[in-house]
Amino acid sequence: MTGTLLASALIAALGGLLFGFDTAVISGAEQRLQELFQPATGLSENTRAFWHGVLVASALIGTVMGSVLVGKPCDRYGRRYVMFIIAVLYFASAIGSAVAWDWYSFFFFRWLGGLAIGGASVVSPMYIAEISPARVRGRLVALAQFNIVLGILLAYLSNYVIGRLGLGEAEWRWMFGVVAVPSAAYWALLFFCPRSPRWLVAQGRIDEARAVLQRVGTDAGAGGVEQELAAIRASLEVEHHNLAEPFFQPKYRRPIMLAVAIAAFNQLSGINAILYYSKRIFEIAGFGEQASLLNSVGLGAMNLVFTMLALAVIDHVGRRRLMLVGSIGYIISLGATAWTFYSQSTLVETAGGAMEREISTTGGYIVFGCLLLFIAAHAFGQGAVIWVFISEIFPTTVRARGQALG
Repeated sequence: MTGTLLASALIAALGGLLFGFDTAVISGAEQRLQELFQPATGLSENTRAFWHGVLVASALIGTVMGSVLVGKPCDRYGRRYVMFIIAVLYFASAIGSAVAWDWYSFFFFRWLGGLAIGGASVVSPMYIAEISPARVRGRLVALAQFNIVLGILLAYLSNYVIGRLGLGEAEWRWMFGVVAVPSAAYWALLFFCPRSPRWLVAQGRIDEARAVLQRVGTDAGAGGVEQELAAIRASLEVEHHNLAEPFFQPKYRRPIMLAVAIAAFNQLSGINAILYYSKRIFEIAGFGEQASLLNSVGLGAMNLVFTMLALAVIDHVGRRRLMLVGSIGYIISLGATAWTFYSQSTLVETAGGAMEREISTTGGYIVFGCLLLFIAAHAFGQGAVIWVFISEIFPTTVRARGQALG
């Protein structure tokens, strides 16, 4: 593996790290946002809660749009160019969210961040796959997935550190603003990344593609550059032919239904609710504000550890078995959490009372343990398997379109 290849893969994977960071950072700030921002005055409590949920989900709205819209710019302008745009969007979202003055401005800037998240989820692994020789492609593409969960951990850790600084009313603004630093670093480092050789060949820029392949290396060493160029040309011809085949037809009904169902159940598991509202959940369970932020760091660490474990055993244990283990973990952990909140209702303090005394009840510790189990089950099961499973249930001719369903 050449130094250029490793460095380029690591830089591209920063898009995944920012994905995870920007996704989880709102956990430490969402309660303050509910106090400050509403789209209108005089709203009922239920209506206020609804619009707060919309505000928290604003990045997700952008994520859906970004993942759908990024394909054409990637093909027209190139993967590296789009990653530059993504870095700018991350930076603008961080600064804009930090200085937001009302509900609408915060929604807009978080939506911009969502566009970056959606784009990065597609472009980062695509770019890494296209610059990597087949023998190391799987390991390098896994960097993007690893960096997403690393970003989640770093977001929780950043929120905890900022919470310890005693910044008062400006605390939540710093939580969002700090994302600007890695975003700027991502943008600057992209100048050291070569363009995708596959995109260069598609544009007819063969000499440039040859130069890139010489820098990043091939499976056959220096003598394999021409062989790799020929393989890219053949792959592009097959891809062009496959695009003419209809995707929604009876022979693909079963894999389409499986892909949609697995992706839906992955979200319906509640993983995003835990990531976004972990601090609030822990405070309701009886922990103080600082303890709740620290508990969120524990969730991020558990997510990272079990994602690494899943990636290490996925080819030996099998995709289906990992999903079964994860589903059992969901049932046990969420069932125990619900039982704890119900049966320990006299011990579980209100969030306000818990923050004043900064104490944790027995029920709170049980909830913390259950959520650790939930995160471990998700990271070891559906969280690690979903993208691999969806890609494998579709034939090569329609695999790219099948993965878009995830």
